[in-house]
Amino acid sequence: MDTIGDFLTIIRNASRVRKASCSVPFSNLRKNIALLLKAEGYISGVEETEENGLKTLIIRLKYVKGVPVLNVLKRCSTPGARWYVDSKHIPSVLSGLGICVLSTSKGILTGAQAKAQSVGGELICKVW
Repeated sequence: MDTIGDFLTIIRNASRVRKASCSVPFSNLRKNIALLLKAEGYISGVEETEENGLKTLIIRLKYVKGVPVLNVLKRCSTPGARWYVDSKHIPSVLSGLGICVLSTSKGILTGAQAKAQSVGGELICKVW
């Protein structure tokens, strides 16, 4: 079961139907990815809530003149085929217009942050 893939699909589908927000089950990895997307300006907010003892993340999506800021969320590394890159081989997404999200020993980082810190890791997804 690919929980990160499901997380990205929920966000992608909500963005395509122009929803204001979507909710996903909580995990620290999902929260860190969502906070990274917020810091990079792809979503407008992340909230952690608890209902009946179950934590969820409320993700507020961002639109500019009715057009979603998130166009593509592409899963790279899957449970069946992990994709690891070192700091010298981190891919550029749309010549720098997008970001790639990596899980590194220093936490969840964008490709630019990972290059600056000279760390590699698992390439989770590409966003543009």
